[in-house]
Amino acid sequence: MNKNEFVLECKKIGINISSNILNKLDLYFHELVSWNNKFNLTTIINEEDVYLKHFYDSLCLVKVTNLNNKNICDFGTGAGFPGMVIAIVFDKSNITLIESNSKKVTFLEHIKKLLNLKNVTIINKRTEEYGKDNRELFDIITCRAVSDLKIILELSVSLLKVGGLFLPLKSNVDEEINSSMKKSKKLGYELIKKEEYYLPIENSKRTILIYKKIIKTDLKYPRNYNLIKKD
Repeated sequence: MNKNEFVLECKKIGINISSNILNKLDLYFHELVSWNNKFNLTTIINEEDVYLKHFYDSLCLVKVTNLNNKNICDFGTGAGFPGMVIAIVFDKSNITLIESNSKKVTFLEHIKKLLNLKNVTIINKRTEEYGKDNRELFDIITCRAVSDLKIILELSVSLLKVGGLFLPLKSNVDEEINSSMKKSKKLGYELIKKEEYYLPIENSKRTILIYKKIIKTDLKYPRNYNLIKKD
C-alpha cells in the first residue's frame, strides 16, 4: 500500500488523512526503520507493508466504534500499534500505551516527543501490574497480537469502565473464542460481535472482537500473570 492508496482506503472507512497527519506518519515510519536496526521493533519495515499492516490495520478499529474524544488504552503496544497510530489520527482522544519492554518504551517516548503528541501517556509496566492500581479508567481498550484471548481478557478487564469496550485485533480466532467463553462470562464480559474484514491489496483476513464490560470487576482481578496463563 503506497501513501496515496493509504489515504484513499482510509477515506473509504471514514477517516480523512490530512497532509499534517500524513507527514507525522511518514516521520514515524522513517524512525521505525532507523530504530529497528538497534532495537528489533518489528519484522515489518518495508514502507508499503508498514502503511498497510501497521498504519491502516491499526485504524480499522473505526469499523466497530467511534474513536473520537475517547479515553483509550493499548496494552502490549510494542512499537505503538495500534495505539500510537490512533493518537496521531485522533488527536482529541487520550491514548495510554502500556509496554513492559524498556527499549520499546524508549522508542515510544522518542516518537511522542518528535511528533509533539500531547495526548499520549506511556506506561513502562506489565499490564497486570498497572491494572491492579488503575481500575476502570478507559472507555476503550485494545491490543494487537499480544497473547491468547483467555489471557488478554483478564489483562484488560480491570482497566475498562463498566459499559466500555474491549476490542482485540486478531486474525483467525474462532477456536480462541470457544475456549474462552466461560472465562469471558466469569470476568463480566459479553461478546457483542465478531467483525471480520480483509486488508486491501493483499486480502489477508482480520478480525476485531467486540466485548462489552457489563459488571464491575472483582478486586481479585487481574491475577499474577503465571496464574492467568495456567487457566
